[in-house]
Amino acid sequence: MNYNDQMKNRMKRIEGQLRGILKMMEEDKDCKDVITQLSAARTAIDRTIGVVVSSNLVECVQKAEESGQDTEKLVVEAVNLLVRSR
Repeated sequence: MNYNDQMKNRMKRIEGQLRGILKMMEEDKDCKDVITQLSAARTAIDRTIGVVVSSNLVECVQKAEESGQDTEKLVVEAVNLLVRSR
């Protein structure tokens, strides 16, 4: 699979968020603020998972259709990936 710049940039932003959270912890910031930022990072990761899975699904379905293969198994596999990520 080709991981495009959009996906990589999402991960870089998440990396920055996590570094910021660690800094907050090192500075003994309020628990509520840390939890808020952790939740935001988790949401960003969940969305990135969705982008990766959907992009992979589109790519795989296109290849399968070109070669005359059934795509139902690919869709089920993608759904299972999303379910496992939760």
